[in-house]
Parts: sequence; C-alpha cells; structure tokens
Amino acid sequence: MTEAVQEIPRIKPAGRRRAGFGRFGLAALSILGGLVLWQVVSSRTSPLFLPSPADTWAALLELAEDGTLLTSVLASAARIAAGWGLGVLVGIPLGVFMGRFAVVRQLLDPYIEFFRFIPPIAFVTLAVIWLGPGELSKVALIFYTTVFIVTLNTIAGVQAVNPLRLRAAASLGAGPMRMLTTVILPSTVPFMITGARIAMGNSFLTVVSAEIVAAQEGLGALIWTARNYARTEWVFVGIIVLGLLGYSFDRVLRFVAGRLLGRYGVKL
Repeated sequence: MTEAVQEIPRIKPAGRRRAGFGRFGLAALSILGGLVLWQVVSSRTSPLFLPSPADTWAALLELAEDGTLLTSVLASAARIAAGWGLGVLVGIPLGVFMGRFAVVRQLLDPYIEFFRFIPPIAFVTLAVIWLGPGELSKVALIFYTTVFIVTLNTIAGVQAVNPLRLRAAASLGAGPMRMLTTVILPSTVPFMITGARIAMGNSFLTVVSAEIVAAQEGLGALIWTARNYARTEWVFVGIIVLGLLGYSFDRVLRFVAGRLLGRYGVKL
C-alpha cells in the first residue's frame, strides 16, 4: 500500500514581497514627511538660514552640471576607501596578535590607549607638515581614525572566544597556528565587521575635517567653499551627498560581508 505523502506547506513568496513593500513604504513615507517638514520650516525663514528643498535641488543640479559635484564625490570616496582599507588591513592582524598574545598586548596597549583618545583633527597640521598637502596626509588621517577602532573590536572578539572550544581543539591535536585559523579567526569575524563598519563612519567624519583644512577638491572642501560664498544650499548639497555616500559604502560592505562571511555568523 502506498502511503500518501503529506506535502509540507511552504511560505509563499508573496508574503515576503508584501513585507518588503511594507518596509519600503514606511521608509518612503518617513522621507516624504521629512521633506514636508523641511519645506514648511524653510518657508518661514531666510534661504540663507535654511534653503528649501527646491533650492537645494537646484543647487545640486548646478553643481552636477559643471562637474564640481562628481569631482568632489570621487575625491572624498577615494580618500575614504584608501585610508579605511589600510586601517582595516592593519587593524585586524594587529588586534588578533594583541588579543591572542598577552606580551604583544602589554607592549602596545599603552600606545593604543593613548592615541585613540586624540582626535584626528588634532593631527591635521602635523600631517600637512610631515606628509605634505597632497593625498597622503588625508589618507593617513583616515587610517589613523580607522585602525584603533578595528584593532579594539578585533581584540574583543579574540578574547570572547569560548575557552572550551580552544581546549577542545587542543585536545584534538591542533597546534597554535591551526587553532588560530580554525577557531579564533572564524569566531572573531563578526567583531571585525562591526569594527570596520564603525570605523567607516569615523572615516567620513575625518575626511571632512581634513578636506576643509587642506584640500581643493572633495565634499569637505565643497562645504567650506560654500561657506565662503554664503551659499547655504551648497552646504546642504554637500551634507546630503556625504550622507548618501556613507549609506552606499555601508550597504556595499554589508552585502559583501554577508555574501562572503555569512557562514561565520555575520548577520547584517
């Protein structure tokens, strides 16, 4: 006798699509509400104090047409990508070694704890004197603001590894290097990604400061130039584009990390 096989009900994709549309609708409604509020407040004050959304849009088109906006975005994006990338490449192995080996942590901890409390803006003048007013000084400042955050988060991840897992690996014959690659690094990946995301936000803070002081191109330089010409709408364009650029960077990082590192428990 052939038994009837009961079919397991599946979640309909339409439900997921409705949920996605719902989230998108709420986000769109929130943005629309913000624009309406902005328009109402700007209509009751001077454009110099608060330009309207229409004035800001017109300024964006103006800057886009003459190429200033694209040049500024590319300059800032390149500096952030270079400085942040170097900070991540140095901060992760440094954090792993400091978290794993107490001697390394004791040697470097005084420097980490001292310099991480000094804001990058304090080193702008020295960076220009030591490295010149070119790209190297700006990249170095972004590297400075990135490396400590990534290092500290990686240290926390290494020290959070369950000791039982380490003892189990050792009992199975895993040596120090094998234990590092199979137990410690996979367990620390979520901490690394979190540190990289936080550091990226700080990189955007630093690039504006560096470009205001010593740059002819970039979103920070655009904001400073707008201040000199009393073009508040340009300031708004720079701020909005900076936020959108940061959002795009973070979304790309989350997508790549989720695709490549999802098996290590990375949930973004």
